[in-house]
Amino acid sequence: MSTIIGIDLGTSTTEAAVLRDGKPELILNFDGEKVTPSVVGMDDVGNLLVGAPALARQILSPENTVLEIKRKMGSREKVRLGNTSFTPEEISAQILSYVRRFAGKYLEEDICRAVISVPAYFDEIQRQATVEAGRKAGFTVERILNEPTAAAMSYGLSHLEEESHILVYDLGGGTFDVTLLEMFDGVLEVKASSGDNQLGGKDFDQKLIGLFLDRFKEKHGIDLQKDIHAMARLKTEAVRCKIALSSEESVSVALPLIAEKDGKPLALEEEVTRELFEELIGELLERTHDPIDVVLDDAGISVQELDMVLLVGGSTRIPLVKQDIQEYLGLEPVQVVDPDYAVAEGAAIQGGILSGELDGEQSLVMTDVNPYTLGVRAVHGFRDDYMSVVIPRNTTIPVTRTEVYYTAWEGQTVADIEVYQGEFHSVEQNHRLGSFRIEGIPENTAGAEKLEVSFSYNMDGMLKVSARIASTGEEAEITIDMLEKGKDDHIDVSGWKEAPLAGSFRTIIRRSEKWLKANSGDADQEEIREMEEYLYLLKRAILENDKEKAEEYEDELRYGMKE
Repeated sequence: MSTIIGIDLGTSTTEAAVLRDGKPELILNFDGEKVTPSVVGMDDVGNLLVGAPALARQILSPENTVLEIKRKMGSREKVRLGNTSFTPEEISAQILSYVRRFAGKYLEEDICRAVISVPAYFDEIQRQATVEAGRKAGFTVERILNEPTAAAMSYGLSHLEEESHILVYDLGGGTFDVTLLEMFDGVLEVKASSGDNQLGGKDFDQKLIGLFLDRFKEKHGIDLQKDIHAMARLKTEAVRCKIALSSEESVSVALPLIAEKDGKPLALEEEVTRELFEELIGELLERTHDPIDVVLDDAGISVQELDMVLLVGGSTRIPLVKQDIQEYLGLEPVQVVDPDYAVAEGAAIQGGILSGELDGEQSLVMTDVNPYTLGVRAVHGFRDDYMSVVIPRNTTIPVTRTEVYYTAWEGQTVADIEVYQGEFHSVEQNHRLGSFRIEGIPENTAGAEKLEVSFSYNMDGMLKVSARIASTGEEAEITIDMLEKGKDDHIDVSGWKEAPLAGSFRTIIRRSEKWLKANSGDADQEEIREMEEYLYLLKRAILENDKEKAEEYEDELRYGMKE
């Protein structure tokens, strides 16, 4: 069996590890470092840069640097480098491709198999996006592993004989997860998970950046938010200041030549104390309390039954984090694993289990849970938007559950099965994952025909849904893959110039492309994305010889350019 590496694809940094002689070992990148910044950039001649070289150019060329792409995973939001737009999966694939190359050099073999970690609270689409990024990088993604579970595996490998309830508190650069596990006889059983995908060290940075912006505006009357180069320098300084305040009581911030007023250069000079920083982030840390309560409640475990609170993620190095947890739970948290490396190590352990390198008495057995409720749209009373639950949140996976439904009206011969994810009673407030149709229901009175709907949820967090007509045995099913669906919607439109309608719309296309090039750095990014989409749709309509639609998209482009 070929080597399977473990990868912690983080918001701020990425780490990789491999199992050697029964123990996880961090893989060094081309710079000889264990940590690779999760940053992608473009140099002056159009070459893509990854890691430290990309981060080094951030201040010089912020418009050609992408940071913290993990927060956009699973969305349709694109980022621009030079004249090219990239999906979050494509940017993440660049990072993973870099990992694949340096891992190959370090291990002296071609590496094409990986276990990739994700936040426990990533939804179905975000998990699919991560798999897709791995595929684009040339990996066979053997398993998607929840980050807190990976960290617990890193701890559990050397504590196989323990019996304990462990609360994993994982606060990283961009996401927060909390997971409760029970460990016994080499088994790690996940009881419950919750979290916040928009909470992490990035938000602490933003609090400091907001402080710097407010004080500079008070002193000089200048809003630095309008200067992308100044904002890049503020971001870098905020990160430095945050890290330093974990070991120092105060930090001096000095940024010379950050702006100009009346022909004179201005500097930003501030003294930030740990006390002030803690005041700024206190409200953010309070947001971690609700997920902790949800996990304890869902698992049916009291605080008194906890044996350990395990800290994971670089942001847990902040002293107030540890203090806040201790005050909230009355239990002192511990850092018995390296908060920066534990997730990659755990992913490598999982890789070792899958490849057979870890087996027998030295191996771990792991179970996990689905973090979100899964169900279908159903008629309930006078409502037709009812969320009928098939798999409740925090159900142990892998799992298959079946629910029985009945035809809603007389003579019904087809049923559309709409699949949703979320915690609300109305499907309109939840996230639609996909749908499929089952046909051939015998004509009968309302409620006479039974439909058996089955959900199968595997260890990678991937979902298959099937439906069966009880009286005939007729079946239909769907594998949820929203990314593939999204990609199929977009076709290659590069040949639009040869289409019969091209001459009628050539001028508006040239103007639009010129407008996008001129405004890509200054205009609102949502506006840019809309213009790019309308330009694509116009070219597609030209290819499909649909003049009516082409004229509609031409009007939208003219409106966007204010013509």
